[in-house]
Order: sequence, then structure tokens, then C-alpha cells
Amino acid sequence: MSNESDGPKLHIDSDWKEEAQQEKERLAEETANQPEHGPLGEVTFAHLINMLAMQAAVALGGVRGPQGEPMPPDPELARFHIDMLGLLEKKTAGNLADDEKATLSAVLRDLRGAYVEIVDALMKHAAEHPGASPT
Repeated sequence: MSNESDGPKLHIDSDWKEEAQQEKERLAEETANQPEHGPLGEVTFAHLINMLAMQAAVALGGVRGPQGEPMPPDPELARFHIDMLGLLEKKTAGNLADDEKATLSAVLRDLRGAYVEIVDALMKHAAEHPGASPT
């Protein structure tokens, strides 16, 4: 009897082995050249502030849609994100570096001011145009 009936035999030529080794070395070089904290870099407190502030800005109508159309403001959602930043400020009191504290305070001041302006404008529009959509 022949050993061929025992199952398929695996045949790997030396070219394949060499290509696999080169690919392994190339991937190792790419990995070595990547930043230590991943492709986006180190996570910072400023990133968290910016993420929440951007959500608030979008909800305030400060961003245009994909076709360039104005996005209507959503004051309730904006207030939610601003309140989250306020909570972050409260819960981190005494634990932030001076620059982090200054950044958070400035962002909150700006967003709260923008919120008041938007709500005032929406209320004025509603008073001038009863029954009309505020946006």
C-alpha cells in the first residue's frame, strides 16, 4: 500500500518561506515605527474636553451638514453636553493642572455664552413668528 492514501501531503517551497519571512520583517518594522500609544497618540484630558465641546457645538447649530446645509440647533442636547462638561469641572476640582483647568473653564464660558445666544434667538424668533418652526 502507498502512503499517499494517508492524506494530502503539504509541500512548501523555499520561495514561499522567504516571502513570508520578508513580510514578517516588514510588519515588524512598521510596528516599531508606530507611536507608543497607537495611531492617534496619547489620550489627554484636552481630548476629552474637545470631544464634549464638539458635541455641544454641533447641537448649538455650529456645524454644517454633509451638503453644506445649516444644521438646526438642538438646545436640549447642547445643554446636556455643556452640563456634562460642568460636571467634569466639578468632579475634577483640585485635581487638574493649571492649563487643564483654564481650558475647561474657557470652553465652558464660551459654550454657555453661545447657548444663551441661541436660546434667546430661538425665543425671539418664536415670539415674532407664532406657530412657525423655530429653525
